[in-house]
Amino acid sequence: MYKGFKMRLYAGQEAEYERRHNELWPEMQEMIHEHGGKNYSIFLDRETLTLFGYIEIEDEALWAKGADTEINRKWWDFMADIMETNPDNSPVATDLHPVFHLD
Repeated sequence: MYKGFKMRLYAGQEAEYERRHNELWPEMQEMIHEHGGKNYSIFLDRETLTLFGYIEIEDEALWAKGADTEINRKWWDFMADIMETNPDNSPVATDLHPVFHLD
């Protein structure tokens, strides 16, 4: 199973977003794997500052539980100053509808 989604950066935060992800906390990596996530990539459209995320997950319910972990909420707080967020600091994310897949 896989998911695609989009988020949005604030202007001028491209390098900082990339830096923070290049230094992703080991605890965050562990949480992603423990909640069934793998092969996770994020791409940036520099013209629109739109981020496109792709992740393969084992199970939608297991993956959703990761959002409610302490480390995930800490990550959201850490990222809130450089991207669009909801009142709880979760990123404003829109799931994308899959229209084509090829293995």
